[in-house]
Amino acid sequence: MCGIVGVMGKSPVNQLIYDSLLLLQHRGQDAAGMATASGPFFNMHKAHGLVRDVFRTRNMRALPGHSGLGQVRYPTAGSSASVDEAQPFYVNAPFGITFVHNGNLTNWHALRESLFNHDKRHINTNSDSEVLLNVFAHELQQASNGATLDAQVIFEAVRAVHRRVRGAYAVIAHISRFGLVAFRDPHGIRPLCLGRHETDEGTEWMLASESVALTGTGFSLVRDIAPGEAVIIAEDGELSRAQCADPATQRTPCIFEYVYFARPDSIMDGISVYNARLHMGEYLADHVAKSLRLGDIDVVMPIPDSSRPSAMQLASHLGLDYREGFIKNRYIGRTFIMPGQAVRKQSVRQKLSAIDVEFRGKNVLLVDDSIVRGTTSRQIVEMARGAGAHKVYFASAAPAVRFPNVYGIDMPTQDELIATGRTTDQIAAEIGADGLVFQNLADLEQSLRDLNPALETFESSCFNGQYVTGDIDPAYLARLAVERHQGQRSGAIISPAADEGPLN
Repeated sequence: MCGIVGVMGKSPVNQLIYDSLLLLQHRGQDAAGMATASGPFFNMHKAHGLVRDVFRTRNMRALPGHSGLGQVRYPTAGSSASVDEAQPFYVNAPFGITFVHNGNLTNWHALRESLFNHDKRHINTNSDSEVLLNVFAHELQQASNGATLDAQVIFEAVRAVHRRVRGAYAVIAHISRFGLVAFRDPHGIRPLCLGRHETDEGTEWMLASESVALTGTGFSLVRDIAPGEAVIIAEDGELSRAQCADPATQRTPCIFEYVYFARPDSIMDGISVYNARLHMGEYLADHVAKSLRLGDIDVVMPIPDSSRPSAMQLASHLGLDYREGFIKNRYIGRTFIMPGQAVRKQSVRQKLSAIDVEFRGKNVLLVDDSIVRGTTSRQIVEMARGAGAHKVYFASAAPAVRFPNVYGIDMPTQDELIATGRTTDQIAAEIGADGLVFQNLADLEQSLRDLNPALETFESSCFNGQYVTGDIDPAYLARLAVERHQGQRSGAIISPAADEGPLN
């Protein structure tokens, strides 16, 4: 999971991209990078760390130009600690392209072999994003065949990418002396939206993972990039678009974006993330009412931050008191290398502190966005009891996570998931709760459909094991598990800094 942004402006864009990346920082804290274009030259800087630490005054001065793109990176299992895997990536043939990508390819190993053996392209990292860039560059070269580069050539190249590539991908590419190209996978799993800003010099355009990057920098949200669609923004600001995938392909956005990853002030595929989480709280309230004795609950408390809207709406719906019992430390130091669960357990107590007076002698219902490993949940329940809670109940705004995510969210392998092979009561016992309630998947999906009836289906594989790209089977998941465990042994998994979220 990453955050990407691209800008075609009328004045220097380095500060604008920097500000946009700050607004997308929640999508990746491992590394940040930016590439701008100044005439025929690309200027690039990228490094490990938060945006505010990666870009200094000297770096910004070395990034001139009226167009460019950037990324904040979220690491996944097996990711290298090398800055070489930070984005943007660059290739000099056929036209000179910088490239940022959010998502995960499911057939990137086969694509890498094909690029080397048939397309004669060398891949320098273990990043699937570099593979995707080289597939795009190769297809661009094939489509142009020595001809002048134009929109139709680019659209044909994107069509070829869709035919070859499987998985989730939202992409922004910058072609030297031509403009920006953005496209989204045929299922629309990862988000990407378009914004505009009118200036005295003309129209400026921005593409970003979330609308908050647009509205937070003075741009207006125009719309989401459609699944399978390609959008071109030329250097003169002219915009062209084409559907480059099978029009029968169904939009299936990742449901976990709404549960956890996206900022609440974003709008994704026509849905306010904040309103989505309010609706989740209402549906969850109905399950709590059926599963627990409401008279035994004195107070509802969220686990900061993403579960707050759901917890507030749940409490209101059930007529229960709502309190903030945990305070989040936003200035925790980073944990770069994660040697095991010891670091994770320590970081929970560094991130959260309990307000004893809100817990003492009370029966509390804690609400979180999800339960994955259960490690964080267990620690939080222990903290609540240590603060004096009499009974501790737990509710998850998402269903039980029973399958790994293969589309860009670094979830554990199936044997590491707390829900694997356990009933709800057994999970409650594992995390030390007096009672546990999970959201129902049908209700979770309906909570989003209530806000946008046009969204008929969602990418919900981590809950139901149904992978929309059709190329995931038990053998693939077994290979993924082996790769993940090998990465853990080699120390290649990098902690995503202050908020581990769905890694809990």
